[in-house]
Amino acid sequence: MRISNYNMISQLYSNTTTKKSTTAAGTGYASFRDEISLSTVGKDMQIAKNALATTPDVREARIAELKAQYANGTYEVDSEDFATKLMESYAAKNVF
Repeated sequence: MRISNYNMISQLYSNTTTKKSTTAAGTGYASFRDEISLSTVGKDMQIAKNALATTPDVREARIAELKAQYANGTYEVDSEDFATKLMESYAAKNVF
């Protein structure tokens, strides 16, 4: 876990509070009621999580376009771009 994530989580938990409520009717004992409040960071994270959940993982329109190009024989791969991305991938994995 990254330290920055830990700090975000600790901020979320720092806003939790427990408040004492009024005495119960006729018993003379005070009861406790748990109460939680989320920071704006927590709310923003929940909104982002919900947005990502509704976003599809696959771009269907782009896949259909590429399949059509391949079927027509018009799909071309830029060899220089392919080689650059291949070398970047190997460099990222420290193969060299």
